[in-house]
Amino acid sequence: MRKRGSFYEVVTLRDCNIIDNDFLKIIDTALKFFTENNIPFYHKKKHDGELRHLVVRKAAFTGEILINLITTSNYTFNPDEFAKTLLNTGYDGKIAGILHTLNDVISDVVQSDETRILYGNDYFYENLLGLKFKISAFSFFQTNSKGAEKLYSVVREFAGNTSGKTIFDLYCGTGTIGQIMSKGSKKVIGIEIVEEAVEAAKINSELNGITNCEFIAGDVLKKVDELEDKPDLIIVDPPRDGINPKAIMKIINFGAKEIIYVSCKPTSLARDLQIFEANGYKTKKVKCIDMFPRTVHTECVVKLEKS
Repeated sequence: MRKRGSFYEVVTLRDCNIIDNDFLKIIDTALKFFTENNIPFYHKKKHDGELRHLVVRKAAFTGEILINLITTSNYTFNPDEFAKTLLNTGYDGKIAGILHTLNDVISDVVQSDETRILYGNDYFYENLLGLKFKISAFSFFQTNSKGAEKLYSVVREFAGNTSGKTIFDLYCGTGTIGQIMSKGSKKVIGIEIVEEAVEAAKINSELNGITNCEFIAGDVLKKVDELEDKPDLIIVDPPRDGINPKAIMKIINFGAKEIIYVSCKPTSLARDLQIFEANGYKTKKVKCIDMFPRTVHTECVVKLEKS
C-alpha cells in the first residue's frame, strides 16, 4: 500500500478486514520471498527498483485465484522460483494461474508490455446467477462477487418482465448485466469502449449458450448513432465520472419507457439524474448496495420511467 499522504512511499500490509484470507497468505509469501532475495520495490519518484504491483483476484463462488506480478523489465530474481513458492503455500481456494507482467511505463497504471504465464492459465472462472464467466488478467469484473449477485438481482428486479423486449446495455463492460438480462428478452445490445472487455463478453455469451446478445466495441457517444433497433429498456452502468452530457441526450432521444442507471459514485449519479428528470423522466425506485463493506463507497441502482 501507499503511505498516507504520499504517492510514492510504500508501507507493508499485514492485515486488512475487507480482503480474503488467501490474499493475506499470498502477500505474506511474496513479502518473505522478495525480502530474502533483497529485491527492491519500484520507487515512483526515482524511477528505479523492480516490484511494481501484485494483482490478486479470487472468485468467491468457484474459489479460483489468479495472481499477476508486475515488475520492471530489469528484474533480477527468478520468476519461476517465485511461482513455486506461491504454489507451495496452502490456500482455501485454488490457484488457476500465476503471471509475470513487465511494465516500464512511468505512470502507475497497471498495464502489460509483455505477460508470461508462470503456471496454469491467464484467466479464471466465476459463476454468477447461474451463468459462468471467464475473466482474463486485465478485464473488468466486480471484485465482490456476492455483492455483484445482489447488485444484478436488483437490476433484474427493477427491470421486471423483459419477455420480448429489446434492451440496450450501455457501458456494458464484459457484458455481465446484458447476459443476465438476456433470458426471455428479444435482443440485448451492449456497447463498451474497452475492446478486451467486448471480446470477453462475446466469449462468455458463447460459453453460456446465449444467442440473443450483440456486443459492440466503441464509445457510447458515437456508437448509439449507429443503432437501428428501438429499445424498450436501457441499462447504463457508466464509469465513476458518469455519462457524457451529450450521450445522455442521445440516450433520452431513444424514448425508452424505462431506464435503469447503475452508479458507483453518488455525486455523478445526482448530476445525471437532474438531466434525465429535466427531459421527461421520473425517478421511481432507488436502492443502494453495500458492495465495499467498511468503506465509504456504495453502488446505487435507480429506475427511471418516462412520464
